[in-house]
This record gives sequence, C-alpha cells and structure tokens, in this order.
Amino acid sequence: MTVTDPRPLTGEPVSLDLLNTRWNVEGVRQDLLTDVDGLTVWLTANGLEGRFAADAGTLRHTLTARDALRALVDAPGDPAATARVDAVLGHGRIRATLTAEGPGEEAEFADPSWGPGWTAARDYLDLLRTAPDRIRACAHEACILHFFDTSRNGTRRWCSMAVCGNRAKASRHYARTKES
Repeated sequence: MTVTDPRPLTGEPVSLDLLNTRWNVEGVRQDLLTDVDGLTVWLTANGLEGRFAADAGTLRHTLTARDALRALVDAPGDPAATARVDAVLGHGRIRATLTAEGPGEEAEFADPSWGPGWTAARDYLDLLRTAPDRIRACAHEACILHFFDTSRNGTRRWCSMAVCGNRAKASRHYARTKES
C-alpha cells in the first residue's frame, strides 16, 4: 500500500523537508512522523527509500535529528542547539572514494538507522555553506514551514504564495475594508 504525502510543502532540501514533516492545518498541528508508515513516505519523498530501513529505530533517530535541527533553526548559533546537531552528525562520516566517474564521497554509519537523520543534518551544513540567509521560515504567523529561498532577488516570504501568501493578502484586505 502506498501512502500519498499529505504535507502542503514538499521538494525542499532534505534538512528543511525533515522540518516540514510538521505543519498546521486550521490551527491543528499535523505530524507525518508519528509512525513507520509516515517515515516511509518521507524517505520515499527524499529518495532515501531502499538506502535505509523504515523501522522503529530509524524513526526514533530521525525524530532526534528533526528536533535538533528545529532547535538550531529556531535559535541559530545557540551552543546547546549546535551541540545537538553535532551529536547527530557524530553518527556518520564521509569516506572519500574513487569511482569510474572520478572522485566521490560515500556516507558511512556504524548504525545505519542514523542515516536519514544524519543525511538531513549534513544537508543543513551544506545550506549553511551555500547561503545561510536563504534558509527561511514562512512569514505567515500561523505557519511553521521552512524553505530555502531560491528566488532570484532573495525576497521570498511565504512557503506558498497560493496558501500563506494569499492568506496574508486576504487578511490585509479584510483589515483595510473593515477600517473604511
């Protein structure tokens, strides 16, 4: 049985996509990672199915990584949050390889159940190296989603213009018409 991904925002880099496994619908918190089936959906959405087992241990470690990333995104530079992400990163390493295509890298884990969480934490490091100012939280006050701003001028404010951006515009319009 295949389960469709119910999340309103997908396709973000794997670290932010992990954060986006929690979202709000009409003020009610939703969580994709409440069970192994949800983990399977997330692994599939990120091309990690088949590389890592969707089991209770992997779910537990992926949730640990999500909580660590959430703490760091909410408080960038906080030493405790940094230490939590660093602890997740301590469960894997990169091994340099030489392939037929040339130099490469391969992730290695003493415990493969840390793989998805480690992959997300490693991806977050890549985003920090690339453009830390482009890691954003949606500007809508009721939204908890995150995105990597790939707009040309770097001014994206909403996870989705069709949803949160439209809500904000409608709210402003309502406030203006109520005043007059």
